[in-house]
Amino acid sequence: MICPYCGEDRDKVIDSRASDGGVVVRRRRECLECTRRYTTYERVEKTARLAVVKRDGSRVAFDPQNVLRGVQAACGKRPIPEAAKLKVVQEVEDELHREFDREVPSSEIGRRVAGRLRDLDQIAYIRYASEHYDFRTLDDLSDEVSDLKSRPRNLPNQQELF
Repeated sequence: MICPYCGEDRDKVIDSRASDGGVVVRRRRECLECTRRYTTYERVEKTARLAVVKRDGSRVAFDPQNVLRGVQAACGKRPIPEAAKLKVVQEVEDELHREFDREVPSSEIGRRVAGRLRDLDQIAYIRYASEHYDFRTLDDLSDEVSDLKSRPRNLPNQQELF
């Protein structure tokens, strides 16, 4: 590692700890040149990178930040904790990595996010669905609201949101 203080690349690791369920490793380091200490975080990169197949057939690398932006836009100023939004993104990402080897259609990502938002917050779901399902008329929107009203709600336990 390159020391952020003096730029030297000789250091020693003083302490290492796993965090976030073992996904991230936190390392405390000491520069052997200037003796200052600093912390680094290492995240395991998933070797099987997913490509998202867009509607037009183009392919881009899967980026969970794009999913998070969509969820945050749908939630707007709704009283939904940030932790719940991050949980939706993480669950979808984990599911995609388990079920798809290399490519995943963007429609599949949208369907999975919409399903989780439906259970989290109905208004956020309608906002997201109006974009994802590309409603053309008020009747399309009305049909989706009617369908939503007729479904039993799977309310998340408040403890699960955090």
